[in-house]
Amino acid sequence: MTSDSWPAAFTAQVVHSMREARKAAGLTMAAVAEGCADRGLPEITDQTIKNLESGRRTSITLTDFLVLADVLGAPPITLLFPLGTAEAVELLPGREVPTWDALAGFTGETPTADPAPPGSARDVLDTFRAHADLVAAARASAALATDRRRTASTTPAPDRKAALLELAAGYEEYADADRKELASFRKRMRERGLVPPALPGDLAVVDQAEDEARVEDRE
Repeated sequence: MTSDSWPAAFTAQVVHSMREARKAAGLTMAAVAEGCADRGLPEITDQTIKNLESGRRTSITLTDFLVLADVLGAPPITLLFPLGTAEAVELLPGREVPTWDALAGFTGETPTADPAPPGSARDVLDTFRAHADLVAAARASAALATDRRRTASTTPAPDRKAALLELAAGYEEYADADRKELASFRKRMRERGLVPPALPGDLAVVDQAEDEARVEDRE
């Protein structure tokens, strides 16, 4: 495909994904336009959507795309790269790559032989992904401990109850270690000048412990 025809073809691919998402959500063009207006973009009318889906309009702005994706309830990246329905996409003019490789490259997940250079954009992405993994681990271990204690409280058999409580105590140790590791990681992120994501309510104690430590250091 030539560089002249690629923009319209890529837009058509994205619009096709948007049309499929609209149908899957059971939304009419008018309903999508109303959703765009509710989000502060009344210039996206049902006629705009009709022109896009019919091919009469061959381009879409980034802002329009993001608002439409939100109205459709679709992760924007799934509209850009039709994972599961297309084996490959033309990522750039004349450059066709597997759909998953295109998506992974877009999100900075493309594997490389060498680690990301410190401070690079990919390094920051890797850091935030590692943070998300630590949050998931801390929540999982805490949930397992809570579940075992809850089950133990309704178990009449003494031996079973004791076994469950022992398991709960073990998971609580894991949860405590996971929270400490998360707190340490968030501290290192701040030392690098990064702003860690807000923690879910059940992990608020992680930042509270760090705040208390900072107060003690000042005193």
